Amino acid sequence: MNFYDAHNHLQDAWLAPHRAQVFRDLATIPLRGAVVNGTCESDWAEVAALAREHSFIIPSYGLHPWNVGNAAPGWRDALRRQLDANPRAAIGEIGLDRWILERARPDDSRLTGLRRASLDQQLEAFNEQLALATERNLSVSIHCIDAWGALLDALRTAQRPAHGFLLHAYGGSSELAREFAALGAYFSFNGYFLGERQRAKRDVFKLIPIDRLLAETDAPAMPPPDGLRTYELPGLADGNPINHPANINAVYAGLAELRGTSIELLSAQLESNFLRFFGDAPAT
Repeated sequence: MNFYDAHNHLQDAWLAPHRAQVFRDLATIPLRGAVVNGTCESDWAEVAALAREHSFIIPSYGLHPWNVGNAAPGWRDALRRQLDANPRAAIGEIGLDRWILERARPDDSRLTGLRRASLDQQLEAFNEQLALATERNLSVSIHCIDAWGALLDALRTAQRPAHGFLLHAYGGSSELAREFAALGAYFSFNGYFLGERQRAKRDVFKLIPIDRLLAETDAPAMPPPDGLRTYELPGLADGNPINHPANINAVYAGLAELRGTSIELLSAQLESNFLRFFGDAPAT
């Protein structure tokens, strides 16, 4: 049985002190494929380095909506250079986020030093990156919080990669999921959704078409709830946990139970979906 993580951030500084142990654990479970998503120009080189060192890593480069406001003028050319250097690369993490504009606390430490780009500015960056993914027929990983209508409108009016697109840690409704699926969407289930307060998201994932289903950790963020984690790392100084990427096996176990199937059957289906989406075959 093989595991595939459709979306994580192995380059993240939170994981740096634990990286040797993390990769030993990933070899044990075993992890056969992982998409490591860059979020701004400053971390793309680290993503590229990890992909050179570990053959199971698919590098992905993108400008995350949180980082649009701080992007350097030359980020578009830098993105093209990264993609030119690695034909296996995907585009992401890109997307739209109203939460940082309307609901985020002013003192949220994750947003320290970030100029919060307007939704129009986020849309401009999103559309440029989606067009680049379409031009090169690359898989693309999309982040969306509190902007599902705007995202659906953008995708409806844009050309899209033949590979389709991934809505990572999908948090929209089942009604919207049907509309996104008709446009070519895949949907990745995150272990955080196994928490007691995430029932609505689990209900949506019961209905996602099985051939459009993927699993992810988003490590080091979004850990599964206490008691379901199979791997632990020391937490942050503020007491918050760090999600170990090897918890992908806990994500599979929880998703198999949710879908009423065995982990072995789910694993085979997710392997097929992962290779179809991130490989050469276009979405059907």
